[in-house]
Amino acid sequence: MSAELFFIYDSHCPWSYAATPLVNAVKQSLPQVSLNLWHCAYFSDADGENVITKQQIAQVKELSSVSFSPDYMKNLSQGRDSTLCANLMTWATNKTSQQALSLLNALQAAHFGAGKQLSEQADFTNIVNEFKLSVPAKVFNNSKLTNDAVAQVHEIYALQEIITTKAIPALLLAINDELILLNHNLYLQNPDDFIDAIKLELNKHS
Repeated sequence: MSAELFFIYDSHCPWSYAATPLVNAVKQSLPQVSLNLWHCAYFSDADGENVITKQQIAQVKELSSVSFSPDYMKNLSQGRDSTLCANLMTWATNKTSQQALSLLNALQAAHFGAGKQLSEQADFTNIVNEFKLSVPAKVFNNSKLTNDAVAQVHEIYALQEIITTKAIPALLLAINDELILLNHNLYLQNPDDFIDAIKLELNKHS
């Protein structure tokens, strides 16, 4: 039996941040399930429309177990730009997949915890050094997505057509030829129950 989990997310999306602990739990508890981390580049420009409100953050905090630093909160009025994160995460999933989830956690800690905008190359220096990454220069071109990132976004569009939703984050379990959209919102405060739900699906199809 082949089993994969697809995580469609944006590094700068608070709800994606809230769902990442579920993906961490899958990696820890279900190593037989392959992980596919797909950055959708939802916040791919900083034109002022990608602003997150305090009301949205309050809702995320109420329904999940994640926290947001004062440094992050004071910059809420600024537009989000996840272009460089989309480039970096797409490159990492292709070139160093075993580090990709840890890298995503580090990026989210830097953004939501340390309040870094992650929109300039300098914002990534410590993380790149920590993971000993040899990142090509094109990844840090903040004016556009790399070709690989664009290709991944188009794959996401195709998958969203199949599941008939463009909502992010999305967690999809692929078992053999069947694709199951998981209702992750039920489990944001309890990853163990999320693991049980996946095990139920795996047993059903075994």
